[in-house]
This record gives sequence, structure tokens and C-alpha cells, in this order.
Amino acid sequence: MGLRAIILAGAIVVGTALPSLAAEAGKDTLAFVVHEWNTAVYEGRFTDECPEGLNRGNDEFWWRGLSKKDRAKFTNNGLIQLQNRAGLAMKRGANGEDVCLNPQSLNRDDPPFRIIEGKIGYGANLDGTSDGHATAKSCAHKKFTTPEGVAGIDNEMYRLVGCTYGWRKAGIMDLLGNETRVSSGLGMILIEITGVTDPRNSDDVTVSFYRSTDQFTLDSVGLPLSYSSYRIDMSDGKPRYGDSVKGTIKNGVLETQRGDVRLPFYGNYNFLHPTIKDMGLKLEIAADGRTASGMITGYHDVEQFMYWVLGQGIGLELAHFSCPAMYVAAKKLADGYPDPKTGECTMISSAFKINTTAAFAVHPKVDQKQAAQ
Repeated sequence: MGLRAIILAGAIVVGTALPSLAAEAGKDTLAFVVHEWNTAVYEGRFTDECPEGLNRGNDEFWWRGLSKKDRAKFTNNGLIQLQNRAGLAMKRGANGEDVCLNPQSLNRDDPPFRIIEGKIGYGANLDGTSDGHATAKSCAHKKFTTPEGVAGIDNEMYRLVGCTYGWRKAGIMDLLGNETRVSSGLGMILIEITGVTDPRNSDDVTVSFYRSTDQFTLDSVGLPLSYSSYRIDMSDGKPRYGDSVKGTIKNGVLETQRGDVRLPFYGNYNFLHPTIKDMGLKLEIAADGRTASGMITGYHDVEQFMYWVLGQGIGLELAHFSCPAMYVAAKKLADGYPDPKTGECTMISSAFKINTTAAFAVHPKVDQKQAAQ
């Protein structure tokens, strides 16, 4: 065995077996830092899931509404690039309001938002029904079937954003979000798994979600370095985040029960602190323990999601969609947790693919009296 192989093998043993301060006797801790968070969008070979094509952007709706003379004036006969005229394109509300910051300010409706019409999608069955009929915690909606043939899948987030360029492969929404987290170290999610008796098979583990205060440690090619240490964000002697769910590891696949989990999130220069209701995580841990990939599913708050999306400024023009039309569609597609007064659902079923790197989650030492307060 070469020197490099010996060093890597040693790192794997230490990284998977070293107990944290919180570990129980005879049990170990695993930890992973999330370096990629992508909306789970199924893309057919010929985009058949979007029979009317992809959505058009604010810019197109703006210039199509101008006279020929004004169109030439405000675009310099088309020579001013899209992102450089984005400020004007967004200010098409009834009184010149920014329609992304104020999506209800139009004095007319944009054409209906183009949504997914296909039957295949990623996700999980969140409402417990096979046909999507209304329940005490859900509104009536259509279901998907996974590419593997699993039926009864809830993912109205995909139905909402799947026909929008910005959320498809290489689209700006997830691509830029992942890049800004790597470069800034903001909104970094740490996943800690305690009570591990065997890294490949453990019947009863606790999975906790934290925010790291450290930036990614990158290797020579710019990828997160395995088994780096990340300090947990603390506030008043307690973790600022830290919701937990129970789970099991079977043949290297971690699967959790469902619970409400608040997460840190940062992307495209905009913060979000979502509480994903009924959140579940399925994570496949690589045989060498250095990486893990999987999917987070659950209900995402519609208003909170739209606040994050519509607050991203001129970058939205590169995603190509109408802010007012998307806002209307999001409210219609919400399928979880009806408001007791209006009956309208307030949350939307979602699925996100994540890629993670093995890490050490460092619990800072705190004053025990302060922590107990």
C-alpha cells in the first residue's frame, strides 16, 4: 500500500470512529457538511413535462408592453443587455412598483405561469394518500411517480419551478446559490449523527441539524476537504439551530423519521431560515465514509420561499420568469397545512437533492450555568 493510500485510510478511520463530546459510551458520531443543495427537478429528454415550453421572463413582458418608439428608446434598439435593463423591466407595477418586491402591484395579470404537466417527479409521499385528495393537513393536488416507479409522490415545488430555466440543469438559482455558500461560508448546514454503533448499520441514531460558523475548507481543486472541523453556531450558550429527528442506518443508507426542522439557508445574496415541516432525510453514505448524498423532503412555507426568491434583485432576470405570475401560481399550488380561517394551504411539498462531505462538528465549550438558563 502506498503512502497516500495509508494516509487516506487513516483519515477514514479517524473521521468515522472518533467520538464527539456528546457521544454515548460505546457509540460514535458521524458528521457531514452540506456543500450542494439543489431543487429536485426531473427533466425529460425532450422537455415533455413542459408542453407549453419554459416560462418567459419579466423582461419580455416589459418590452412587449412598450410602444415601438419606447422599446427602441429604453433598450437602445436592443443593444442594452438584459441584465442592464432589469431595473426598468421589473418596475412595471400599476404605479411603477418593482413587481418582484411587490408581486401584487400589477393592474393586470401576466399570462398564466407555466407549470409541470408531466407525471414523473422526485420526492416522497407526505400526506399519506395515494391520490392526493384533501386531508386535515393538505389540500387536494396531483401526485407524481418517481423515475423508479414509486407512486404517490408529493412535490408541488417541482410542479411550480420545473418549467423555469433558472431551476433547471445549470440554472442560476441553485448554481449561484451553491457557489455563494462555498465562497462566503454563509448558511452552511451541518448534519450530525449520534448514537452510531456501526457506520454502515445502526438501528437507533439521532440526526441533528446545525449551522457552521466556519467557511468550507477546500482542497487544491476547490472541492470541500473531507474531515475538516466546523464549529457550531451558538447564541446565548445554546446552538442557534439544532433540531433533531430519529433515524436508522441500514447498509450505509441513513433514513430519518419525519419532524419539523429549522435550517439555515443562504443563496444568491439572500438569507432564509426555513422550518421544513414533516422533514425527512434519506442519505446514502459512500463506502469510504468521505461523502454522502441524498434527498430532503417536506413542506416548505410558501410565503417564506417566495420572499427569498423575489428578493434577489436583477439576478432574477437570468432565471426567466414573471414574478407576479409565479407568486399567483405558488399560492394556488400550495398543498400543505391549510390556514384554519381561510382553508388555503400555506406550505408546499418539496424535495431537495443534497451532496455532503464528511466533517467534524465542533461543539464549543460553554458556561454550563449560562447554557441552562
